[in-house]
Amino acid sequence: MTSEQRRVVLTLGFCGLVSAADNWFVSPALPAIAQTLAVAPSVVAVILTAYLVPYGALQPVCGAIGDRVGRVRLLRVIVAGLAVGTLVCALAPSLPALVAARILTGCFAAGIISVSQALVGDVVSAEDRAAAVGLLMGVTFTGQGLSAGLGGIITELVGWRAAFVCFGVLAVVAWLGVMRLRGVSEREADGSGSRSGVGAFLSSAVRTFFGPGRAVFLTAFTTGVIYLGVYGFMGTFLAERCGLSSTPAGLAGGSLSDRIGGWCGLRGTILVGEASGLAAAGLLLVSTVAGSWVPALVAAACLGLGYILVQPTLISLSMDVDPAQTGLCTGLVGFGVFMGGGVGGILGGFAISAGGYEALWVAAAVALALQTAIGWRVLPQK
Repeated sequence: MTSEQRRVVLTLGFCGLVSAADNWFVSPALPAIAQTLAVAPSVVAVILTAYLVPYGALQPVCGAIGDRVGRVRLLRVIVAGLAVGTLVCALAPSLPALVAARILTGCFAAGIISVSQALVGDVVSAEDRAAAVGLLMGVTFTGQGLSAGLGGIITELVGWRAAFVCFGVLAVVAWLGVMRLRGVSEREADGSGSRSGVGAFLSSAVRTFFGPGRAVFLTAFTTGVIYLGVYGFMGTFLAERCGLSSTPAGLAGGSLSDRIGGWCGLRGTILVGEASGLAAAGLLLVSTVAGSWVPALVAAACLGLGYILVQPTLISLSMDVDPAQTGLCTGLVGFGVFMGGGVGGILGGFAISAGGYEALWVAAAVALALQTAIGWRVLPQK
C-alpha cells in the first residue's frame, strides 16, 4: 500500500474502532447505570441489545446504500450520527430514554464497518485487499478489546455519563477524520439503484446470501456463533472462576490486533485463525479445571487472533461474490457475524446451564473443528 492508501485505511479503522468501542464499553458500566436509573441490573442489560440488534441487522442495508449514494458521503453522515447519539446517551434521564438513544446510535453505527470495508476494497488493489482489510479490522478490534476495560475505569473514576461523553468525543474525532477524506478513489455510485424498494432490496440480499457465495456468508454466521458466543462469556468467566474484577476482566477479553501474511492464501488464513480458536477453547478448559487465570489470558489472545484472521478474510472473499455490490456483500458478512453472535450468546447460556463453563468450551471446540473441516471443502480456494 502507498502512504496515502494506508492513511485512508487507518482513518477508516479508527472509525470502526469507535463504533466497536461504543458497544463494548457499556458492559462494565451496567451496574452503575442501574443504580443511577433505579432499575435492576438484569433489566438495564436491555441497552446492550438495543445497540446490537440494529448494529447487526442494518449492516447490509447501509452497505447497499453506500453502493448507491457513495461510501465517503454516507460515512460522513453515519459517523456524525454515531457521535450525536453517543453524546445524547450521556444525558438520558431514564431507562426508556437511554434505550431509545442506544437504538438510534446503533442504527448509525451499523454501516460504519461494512461501508469502510467496501471503501477499502475500492481504494487498494485486489492483491493488497486482504492486508488492508486486516489492518482495518485490526484497528477496529483493538478498540473492541480496550474499550471494555477503559469504560470500566472511566465509570469507576467519574461515572458512566462521563464514559459516554468520552466515547462521544472520540466519535467526533473520527468524524473530523472522515471529513478530511477528499479525492478518495471509490467505485462510482449507482444512483439508479436508489429507486429500488424494500422488497427489491430484501430479494437481492436473500439471493446474494444464499447464492453461489453462500459458503462465505454462512461461515460468517457460524464464526459469530462461536467466537462472539465465547467472547461474550469471557468477562463473567474471569470474574467468577478466576477472581478478577470487572475492569481487568474487560481488558483481558481484548482481541489481539494482528494479521497473518498472504503466504498461505485466504482459505489457509481462515484455517490458521480457526486453529487459534481451537487453542483458545483448550486453554479455557485448562483454566477452568486448574482455576488459574493465566491460561485464560493466553486464550483471550488466541481467540482475538483467530477472530481477526477469520472475519477480515471472509470480508475479502465476499467482495468477489458480487463486485457490483461490494457494500451489500460486506454488510452481509457483518450481518451474519452479529446475528450469529446473538445466537451464540443464547446457546452459550444453555451450555453453561447444562454443564458449566466446561461444557461451553468443549462445545466451542467441537463447533470450530466442524467449521474448519467443512470450510476447507466449501470455501473458495484463494
